[in-house]
Amino acid sequence: MEKRFQIGNREFVLDQTKAEEAYAAKRIINGRQTMTFNLLPLKYQWAYELYRNMKANHWEPEDIPMAKDIEQWRGNDLSDVERWIIRMGIGYFSAAEGIVGDNIQHVVRELVTAPELKLVLGRHAHEENIHADSLLYMISSLGINPHECEAMFEDVPTILRKNEFVSRVSRELRRDMDLSQTREKQALARNIFVFGQCMEGTQFYGLFGMILSLYRQNKFPGIGQMFRYTLRDESNHIELLRNLLVELIRENPDVWTDEFQQELVNLMKEAVQLEKEFINDCLPVNAVGLSGEEFAEYIDYIADRRLENVGLPLLNEGVKNPFPWLAEMMDIKKEQNFFEGTVTEWHSLHRGTGAGVTLADHGGGRFDRDHTAVRGFVIACARPHIQNALGVAQGVHDQLVNARVRPTRGRIPNADTLIDLVWGVQSLLL
Repeated sequence: MEKRFQIGNREFVLDQTKAEEAYAAKRIINGRQTMTFNLLPLKYQWAYELYRNMKANHWEPEDIPMAKDIEQWRGNDLSDVERWIIRMGIGYFSAAEGIVGDNIQHVVRELVTAPELKLVLGRHAHEENIHADSLLYMISSLGINPHECEAMFEDVPTILRKNEFVSRVSRELRRDMDLSQTREKQALARNIFVFGQCMEGTQFYGLFGMILSLYRQNKFPGIGQMFRYTLRDESNHIELLRNLLVELIRENPDVWTDEFQQELVNLMKEAVQLEKEFINDCLPVNAVGLSGEEFAEYIDYIADRRLENVGLPLLNEGVKNPFPWLAEMMDIKKEQNFFEGTVTEWHSLHRGTGAGVTLADHGGGRFDRDHTAVRGFVIACARPHIQNALGVAQGVHDQLVNARVRPTRGRIPNADTLIDLVWGVQSLLL
């Protein structure tokens, strides 16, 4: 069917049938090959929705204050175990995030064919860069020797084994592939399963739990908050790669043989064993309310959830979650008081207008007086709360000055504009 558009003395003919055929040819793999990055019409709506959610959760490490963390690190109140957990967490994740991002960008994204999948996988890789950047921010803030982090990847055997487990799966796909062959499709499915469900979905969770346990005890609030944001991102990554695997199997049922399913279960078994050995290195003695046995049980629980979500048999039927509080830590509410949390939680107050207000996004504190910023701030404060906003703005001002916060993008935040802007909003409203 053709559609004709008469513009002046010119006629344009669009072939709708051809466009519909192009849409029908969209596939996870082996789809229509084109250099035209045309998202519409969307075939994989879930991918675009995940992209929107991931974008709405955007955060920057420099937005999170580290003054209390630095004070605790330099003080004498921390135990050796607590310091070791932080060193292991920062050391391991400083490179592990990059391993994931590199695989997503240069393996998985290169092999899928639908543009909306490439879009969301590009966002996934970008978020891994943010996570890696946050680890550099933690290292520089605490004054940890960066060579110690590099040495962990050479000298701690459990880290070496975890990295080799995922790296071998990534290496085997860095070549020309014929994805018309079942074994090649299975190699891609294996990669997606290992990185999504085994690494990000299971092997990251031991250290997540330990660091958030410290955060729950009012230790390392800045690092804990960054790990909460990272964990929220990882939840989207796990869901993205789960959906990708399920859709790949649905479109290519020849992949899902009994033998291949058992291979994936065995890979999860290996991932769990490696993680439990790693946990013993992170927490060699039970201390500060943390138990290695409970963390091992938690990994069993998480692994079974990952297997269940892709239709595979469980490894430990009936295992319980020993850390129900961790689910609550993951639930970061964006609708809190404007000054109650970090500014990243209000960055997307109006997704469609981009009306977020953050120190980092406005020249290190010089809030632009354009309609977007003012509208976002007016909605955040609202008329009934304007007097309260003045009080908390003064408090934020004093904290920024006293904490000598790290310059954002090379500029010292001008905290006085917080108060100036609130007074300006009040004059508009009253």
